[in-house]
Amino acid sequence: DGVVVSEKVKSNNLDVKIPESELEAEEKGAEEERPRESDSNILDVSSDHPRDKHISIQRHLADLEKLADLREDEKKPCPLCPEEKFKACYSHKLHRHLQNLHWKVSVEFEGYRMCICHLSCRPVKPNLVGDQTLAKMGAHYHCIICSATIIRRTDMIGHINRHVNKGETESRFITVRAPKSSYEVVKESATDVQVLPNHSTPQKTDSYFNPKMKLNRQLIFCALAVLAGERKPIECLDAFGATGIMGLQWAKHLRSSVKVTINDCNENSVTMIKENCHLNKMKVKLNIKEEESDETVGDGEDNSDTIEVTKMDANVIMHLRSFDFIHLDPFGTSVNYLDSAFRNVRNLGIVSLTSTDISSLYAKAQHVALRHYGCNIVRTEYYKELAARTVISAVTRAAARCNKGIEVLLAVALEHFVLVVVRVLRGPTPADDSAKKVRYLIHCQWCEERVFQKEGNMVEENPYQQLPCDCHGSMPGKTAVLLGPLWSGALFNTGFLRRMLLEAVQYGLDEAQPLLKTLVCEAECTTLKHFSTHSPGDENKQEECGVYIKTPNTSAESYLVHGKRKSEEVLRSAAKRQRAEHSAEHPPFYYNIHRHSIKGMNMPKLNKFLNYLSEAGYRVSRTHFDPMGVRTNAPLVQFKTVLMKYSTPTYVGAQAEGPVHLPGEIQVGEEVPAAAEIKVEEAELAEDGKSGVAAAVFSQSYPTHCAAN
Repeated sequence: DGVVVSEKVKSNNLDVKIPESELEAEEKGAEEERPRESDSNILDVSSDHPRDKHISIQRHLADLEKLADLREDEKKPCPLCPEEKFKACYSHKLHRHLQNLHWKVSVEFEGYRMCICHLSCRPVKPNLVGDQTLAKMGAHYHCIICSATIIRRTDMIGHINRHVNKGETESRFITVRAPKSSYEVVKESATDVQVLPNHSTPQKTDSYFNPKMKLNRQLIFCALAVLAGERKPIECLDAFGATGIMGLQWAKHLRSSVKVTINDCNENSVTMIKENCHLNKMKVKLNIKEEESDETVGDGEDNSDTIEVTKMDANVIMHLRSFDFIHLDPFGTSVNYLDSAFRNVRNLGIVSLTSTDISSLYAKAQHVALRHYGCNIVRTEYYKELAARTVISAVTRAAARCNKGIEVLLAVALEHFVLVVVRVLRGPTPADDSAKKVRYLIHCQWCEERVFQKEGNMVEENPYQQLPCDCHGSMPGKTAVLLGPLWSGALFNTGFLRRMLLEAVQYGLDEAQPLLKTLVCEAECTTLKHFSTHSPGDENKQEECGVYIKTPNTSAESYLVHGKRKSEEVLRSAAKRQRAEHSAEHPPFYYNIHRHSIKGMNMPKLNKFLNYLSEAGYRVSRTHFDPMGVRTNAPLVQFKTVLMKYSTPTYVGAQAEGPVHLPGEIQVGEEVPAAAEIKVEEAELAEDGKSGVAAAVFSQSYPTHCAAN
């Protein structure tokens, strides 16, 4: 087009201030370059759209004038005003009216202008009579997205901004297919999917595809592959398909072991999912209600390469049907779908959910976390694990409402998402056992020591006594906060993680393998050097939920139980005898080594510090939640003691007299520098007139050496 009026304005830039000179230049350009174009440039109101936009919504001022059909020799009425308000007039007067009264006070959104409308679209209050009725009639705007009528311009701008913040743009309400030429094909794990050019912005497109979530998809695939090895075929659901990439990977690699259902409530996404299925040479099984019978697969045919595509609300399809594996990945929080997910999931099935509302989970928007999850949280050094335990607590409560318990198989919190994978245990007893693990956490805001509140309903006189630290006695005021309710149980299942790692190796998922190795070490609370992919002969003794699981090293028969009481009793009694052979549950939470480092001291390397803690008799491992985090069962006091013992002074003032001892040069078991060197430091500082301050600092930093001197 020859005329472009602010086409590059962003969706959130809604304030329109156009000088009159620009509007006049625009009109002249429109008259010269496009003397009398057809009505194709006017807003398309063809039958392809499910609803027509109002005539007050136009792209250009010239399009608005075309509605009036301006002619110099005839009087024409205003298309947006009733005759009682504005009588028919000649073209020059009508042009000024449209420009000043309608166009200048319009609201812009994605290249369209929502002009003010004075027609009788909006009902008038009954108490207005006579001239007041005519004066109040028609002063409103029509929303381009939801067709709402709003009176004030500022209210209209806020209304559009709320649509944008919710991800509700024009493409969500008008089913207009993008041209085929605008699609691009993305390949991931031998699966091709068509996406739109703006696929990475969920507020602008229906086919949202995030390449940064590849690791998330690989972890979920490994969990499904482990479940497919236990029983087959299993029915699995991708409740929020978008492009269908996750369900396509399931069906393409696991084949006849799974029956995949991809669901999405958006018509454009469903159409794209079907096209992506054909792109990957997969058959599509449609709903019975749909009329496209040429693509429907009958019940008697081979369904190994068949994917069922549905167009429903996620809550509806999970209420109507039962599944063995359900994955929830909505835009934001998943709490709105937990009740329906646990209602019909089969016994010993798996529910995985990805939460991307990290602003609330990572305690940046604490009021939102309280609203969605019912948890009170604050920003701590272990905020990522706090987020994972917050999500699991909501999952536990939702499962307990359906008389189901859970066992956490995997909990991962990274930069962009929080992933939780749980196994479902049917029955009131597992539900009660899981609900008892939802407890409150006492967190000290001075030293960041933390401990779960003791079980029981009795109120304690002094809850500070539960904390190992003595900050309450030495610091003024209240020093601790009560966080939660949170999940207090284990975050990982070692046997399940080991089999996930084997599946990752088998299918060549390179990105997931390092993370799974870290998770196995974290679950066992051991360092990476003691890790091995194949456990020694007792791997066939892995027990999950009281059920034996088939592993690669076992020669015994694997037993899978589906509601048989006698078999369950036999398996559970055998499991009790084997629990002594398993390592203890990994300690909750972790400490950040930088957070607790001593000022003026060089702390040791992280791997060496892990060895020092292990030599001191504590269980220790790294954690995926924090690259500088240490998961250990050592109290914070002992953690600081070991860190202090193997830290070295920085020697800022003595660099000219001797070499700087770097922490990497210190061997295991080496003591801190001798007291004579500290005396030299004190003497130098005393010469500068700071002997009193120096003595106080050194007595706090090196109490042992100062006492010896």
